[in-house]
Amino acid sequence: MALAVVYAAGTGHVVGALALTGVAAPADAAALVGRALPLRVPLGGGRTATLPLNAGGLAVAAVDEEPEVLTDPLAFAVELTAEGTPGPALLRLAEWGGDGVALAADGLTVTVRVAATRPARVVALVSDDQDTRVLAGEIPAQQDRVKLPVTLVPGSTHGVLVLVAGWAGRLEKAAVT
Repeated sequence: MALAVVYAAGTGHVVGALALTGVAAPADAAALVGRALPLRVPLGGGRTATLPLNAGGLAVAAVDEEPEVLTDPLAFAVELTAEGTPGPALLRLAEWGGDGVALAADGLTVTVRVAATRPARVVALVSDDQDTRVLAGEIPAQQDRVKLPVTLVPGSTHGVLVLVAGWAGRLEKAAVT
């Protein structure tokens, strides 16, 4: 069995994994996922938010066997070589804790447990009816949070995907306070 992962090129987060037998994974993410990889979040009341990750921002890597990546892909990232190419090793990412994602009418606040030693890239997707808002920023060095601007309706509920370099990805439902 060969293990291949689809990962977010900007942060290294694994967003999908495949156990392959007898074939190699295609080098192009679009060959595996189409135009986008849809991640889904149940919102309650029979509603589901779909957060599509554009295939242009995804990459594919053959990696060492790690069975847990098949059940919890967002807990892992690809280890990039000095040249920026993916190596075969997967990195287990640090967990954030409970209240790291907070939606407000004027933005999404992302808080990690420990201040970053260097700037940490942040990419977030927020569902909004038929659209998905893509937010980007970084947690500055020596800080533990960043607020990404987005305008949302108070009391509304959204699907949220947050990827912070070095930290496990979060895919969850969040209400605007």
